[in-house]
Amino acid sequence: MSIKVEQLSKVYGNQKALNKVSFKVDKPEVVGFLGPNGAGKSTMMKILTTYLSATEGQAEVNGFDVSANAKEVQQSVGYLPEHNPLYLDMYVREYLAFNANLQNVDVSKIEEIIQLTGLTPEAHKKIEQLSKGYRQRVGLACALLHDPDVLILDEPTTGLDPNQLVEIRSLIKTIGKEKTVFLSTHIMQEVEAMCDRVIIINKGEIVADKKLKELREGKDQIVIVEFDFRVEDAFLKKLPKVKSVVNTHDFVYEITFATQEDMRSYVFDFAHDNQLKILQLNQKNASLESLFRELTS
Repeated sequence: MSIKVEQLSKVYGNQKALNKVSFKVDKPEVVGFLGPNGAGKSTMMKILTTYLSATEGQAEVNGFDVSANAKEVQQSVGYLPEHNPLYLDMYVREYLAFNANLQNVDVSKIEEIIQLTGLTPEAHKKIEQLSKGYRQRVGLACALLHDPDVLILDEPTTGLDPNQLVEIRSLIKTIGKEKTVFLSTHIMQEVEAMCDRVIIINKGEIVADKKLKELREGKDQIVIVEFDFRVEDAFLKKLPKVKSVVNTHDFVYEITFATQEDMRSYVFDFAHDNQLKILQLNQKNASLESLFRELTS
């Protein structure tokens, strides 16, 4: 068992940030810890990485108690906090060498990690010269240096542009094939893109714990499409098996279909027949969306 949490609570003054939370995470598995802002996600991450102490309850990481065996937990966990702490005036290799020395890791490991995290093109630069996406890669590289069994990532995709999102998602999924990855986010699309399982927390309490496969077995499907021109909802409603059409903003539409069949090809054909260009075309899990809204509203 990579992570085991039992009846864990954390109280700040009169505020209960976590209330008797329990869950388990196995290896290898990518688990999304999902919830609205202020739900208790970062507090849980900080307890699992020994940065904070719980008020009551117990948590173990790789079989080590986070209170009694803090040093062993730190040695077996790779942690990327929400606000990635980097020394901006250091070069990438210099920063990784500095951290390798702190963790008693052979410096020969650095080049392997640079390649794994896709840092090779930027490894000769100072960190202050890097984009947000590459700074996140440096944080991930640092977290992976000592080859931990568990990676704990707090909002790892915050502030990334679409291209950087795709790259970081792919990297996390690759890492998750061999390690346990426990990541927090409030963005459901991130869970769908990276995770095997979702745990939803609201107001400090676990309100759902489900495999993504279970949620994908829902009857409805949402397709998000962006055209280069505004389209009347009535025309989109003529597509097969459409339940609803919502123009979310500008030329972006969320189309809900009453079927599990992938309907993106029908949307593509609609655009082609009406001489429209498609700027984005994605699926969204209707079951996860509705579950999140129902449990956190």
